Amino acid sequence: MTRADQRRGDLPFLVGVAGGPASGKSLVCQKIIERLGHGHDYFNKQVNVISIESFYRDLTPAEQEAATRGEFDFDHPDAFEFTKLVDMIHALQRGEAVDVPVYDFDRNKIIASKKLENTDVLLVEGILVFYDKRVRELFKMKLFVDADADIRLARRVRRDTIERQRPLSSVLNVYMNKVKPDFEEFCLPTKKYADVIIPRGGENDVAIDLLVQHIHDILKSPRGSPFDARATNGQNGRYSEEDDGGSSSGRSSRKGHRKPETVGRPH
Repeated sequence: MTRADQRRGDLPFLVGVAGGPASGKSLVCQKIIERLGHGHDYFNKQVNVISIESFYRDLTPAEQEAATRGEFDFDHPDAFEFTKLVDMIHALQRGEAVDVPVYDFDRNKIIASKKLENTDVLLVEGILVFYDKRVRELFKMKLFVDADADIRLARRVRRDTIERQRPLSSVLNVYMNKVKPDFEEFCLPTKKYADVIIPRGGENDVAIDLLVQHIHDILKSPRGSPFDARATNGQNGRYSEEDDGGSSSGRSSRKGHRKPETVGRPH
């Protein structure tokens, strides 16, 4: 019997990591992966991360020109192929090897792929990983990385001007006319779906350590959803289940939807 045969029905532990642009999602994923493999002799699992940026759709010639000028809206839901992401996760759940696209922001297209198989824990990170219901419902744990808008802007300016060699005026124009409005319309409303909100992103070591320990506990003794009230309510005071009961804004409230738990004291 192959490993793929053995794994069928034994689904990877799927973790969704959402948050605004430059909020620190990648750093959170990096630290989770590093800490899952250290200090726990019993933990012999393969942990991988994929980014929603690997699932940008092909651009038309006109869109390619706009992207070259730094004017294409990469933060809009229409830029992504969510169905392709869903199909890839389903293949991993069946124990199949998959080819994850590698996106090149210099050329604004897929340039290669990397093989992924036999993963025990899969982190899926990106600004809109909770936007599509089909993707969102696959996750056993949903994290939202929170950071102040001025910090996110500073990080994006540094990244796009230094790493991607784009003019400051273009970066600021795209941020004000596309990135910021898209975040407020499409990303921020999905915060209500998070099981855990992580203030200060990758700098919040307390939150990351708690999450890593919780993943360890779940993988050692799987009991369904890690945030099932029977499994987690009151355990060490780390997580709690409570009904939203409504909110003043109305945007983060749904009947029967629990209130996200904030881990780690925000500054």
